[in-house]
Amino acid sequence: MFSQPDLCVAAIFAHPDDEVLGAGASLARHAAAGQRVETLIVSAGLDSRGDADAEAHAALKAEAHAAAACLGISPQHFADLPDNQLDSVPFLRVVQTVERFISAVRPAIIYTHHAGDLNIDHRLVHQAVVTACRPLAGSSVRRILAGEVLSSTEWQSADMVPFQPTVWHDVRDTLASKVAAMAAYANEARPFPHPRSAEAIEALARFRGVQGGFPAAEAFVLVKEFA
Repeated sequence: MFSQPDLCVAAIFAHPDDEVLGAGASLARHAAAGQRVETLIVSAGLDSRGDADAEAHAALKAEAHAAAACLGISPQHFADLPDNQLDSVPFLRVVQTVERFISAVRPAIIYTHHAGDLNIDHRLVHQAVVTACRPLAGSSVRRILAGEVLSSTEWQSADMVPFQPTVWHDVRDTLASKVAAMAAYANEARPFPHPRSAEAIEALARFRGVQGGFPAAEAFVLVKEFA
């Protein structure tokens, strides 16, 4: 799938920085292969931390665009739905937001959240993507992959769906781009040993690489495939 230069790839995630943590190195690899990569960030990403003014939101979006540049992908699209409150929004509205994006960019591959993440927004975005990608005639989507987002996926409780990857991507050549993209989110990255630190990102990539037989890897659950 990295060898088809005319392919469109979409990343549909809840918050700014989720796209980097969940699939950043793979997105960079798609872009390096000449594929078009489009990203939808569903929620605003700041409001749960208190009252964030327009300037703070603009700064976060600027960081997101800087992160996209590090990965070599297109600037993000933002839906600006309520942060950490997607359960307060009619689910149909979330699905329709995702449907409009998919209809506009017509991706063959979609990266999104894992169904069992701790964060409610992550789970609802996953559900919205699967709902929007019902196997209807004329759909462009051929594959849906769910990634792991550090500080959410691994913090799930025992009664949630565990992240058990079935797909591993060799990202030895793009891991540095992922680390640089996370660093562009100056207010989201954290010092080690926080999961969103550069060291933790690299450690997870090495661990997933060991599982897949690569120097570094990103791992995913194959959600759907339409061959």
